[in-house]
Amino acid sequence: MEAMITYLEMTSPDQLVPGREVTGLALERVERDRPDLPAVQTRIGAPYGWRAARLSAEEWERKLATDPFDYYLIRHEGEIAGMLAVHPQDGGDVEIETFGLVPEFVGKGLGGHALTLCVRQAWATTPRDGGPARRVWLHTSSDDNPAALPNYRARGFRPYRTEIEAVRPDRTPA
Repeated sequence: MEAMITYLEMTSPDQLVPGREVTGLALERVERDRPDLPAVQTRIGAPYGWRAARLSAEEWERKLATDPFDYYLIRHEGEIAGMLAVHPQDGGDVEIETFGLVPEFVGKGLGGHALTLCVRQAWATTPRDGGPARRVWLHTSSDDNPAALPNYRARGFRPYRTEIEAVRPDRTPA
């Protein structure tokens, strides 16, 4: 079995097409040692077979101790609705490494505005080399939520590369 991986980018914050605003939806920056971060990412990724959803507690501890990501919780009326992990990189690049909603908030009309908030945060992130962000990018898989790719495109992301990836036998079915 194979999955199509699509890489998408924005090269200017002016390319963002905001989603319909949702009252009560906000981003909250959190520290990487927050104990519930692994559980939130697992809840988001488990239905789609994300590797991060299968990490042991020790693997999570190592990841959070060494990764360069900035973490944000997506909250809807105070409840954790999802997560953003932003990866500042060299060359003016900022990767949206994780974006997603927990299952009970999927399909409730939050995704467009949640992604809008996350893209704005990514553009406000300083790349690793200290200059301004010149590109925000991410990737998605054909195994992700079927609304993911249309949402990214509707917000102004443009595909710049696709590749086929063999799906591992240990992958959690979608």
